[in-house]
Amino acid sequence: MANLNHLVERADLLRLMRRYFDERGFIEVQPPCLSQDCVVDAYLDPIRVATSELGIADPGFPPQFYLQTSPESAMKRMLVDGAPSIYSIGPVFRKGEAGHWHNPEFTMLEWYEVGGDVDSAIELLGNLVSQALCTDGFDRVSYRQAFRRSVGFDPIDVTTSALHAHVQRLDTSIAETIGSDHDALLDVVLSAEVAPTLGLNRAEIMTDYPLGQAALAKRSATDPQCAARFELFVRGVEIANGYDELLDAEELLERSVCNNQKRVQVGLEALEPETSLVRAMRRGLPACSGVALGVDRLLMQQQSAPQIGDVIAFPIHDA
Repeated sequence: MANLNHLVERADLLRLMRRYFDERGFIEVQPPCLSQDCVVDAYLDPIRVATSELGIADPGFPPQFYLQTSPESAMKRMLVDGAPSIYSIGPVFRKGEAGHWHNPEFTMLEWYEVGGDVDSAIELLGNLVSQALCTDGFDRVSYRQAFRRSVGFDPIDVTTSALHAHVQRLDTSIAETIGSDHDALLDVVLSAEVAPTLGLNRAEIMTDYPLGQAALAKRSATDPQCAARFELFVRGVEIANGYDELLDAEELLERSVCNNQKRVQVGLEALEPETSLVRAMRRGLPACSGVALGVDRLLMQQQSAPQIGDVIAFPIHDA
């Protein structure tokens, strides 16, 4: 049976989000869920749809399409073509993600502020979530500060051998599987020990991620060893991820190639790195900041729901 308990609260939250961005001059857009390519992420795996399943005969089509893990590619292509600040609220899809905090299909709010930077993005995000949760603001901490506070060492300066030994004490099998991948080891510590300490009283935004975890963010202007990337946590749960957006198409291509190497190492299929986003960015992406926020997770925190299926009318097991 469908879970209909939170339909009213979901509708209220969506209205709040639309009003928040409409009042600030953003326009709502509707990017496609199905596209010919997708952003190459090291660990997020898209769901593929064979072109033959679409019933369209066109020799110019690729053999498969992808349900998008984020509307990022299409929205940035809109910006390249001259769109102003934009936002989108809609479904996204991720293969192999189902559980307490995950559903293969979920709702994402994503926005891009033309001319925005990391500070304006953090303010937009923090104030939005504060309104949604009826709190008196938000806190801010750097990635390095959060690690020093929680586990007592600097996540970038710590040697990989010492970091591996620390993870080995947490979980021997995971440590052996990861080996000497510094960023992957940091992810284990973040999930197990650091994240649970974040946002316990009100939303907390962790800034300046290590360069190896830059994703599509620029380098940080304040710490040369870090990227202008940030995430928002509420009661230990990651709710949103944001960047001062990378503008260099060739660097994006290099990062995609690197991400493909990581994908293969963990048993995922490599994706085409020369994407429509890379081609669009060669024409010039305007300076902008961007944020992706999990609507369902925010609703869970707002309503103190124990699992994501409680706030989705038809989670995957009932769809």
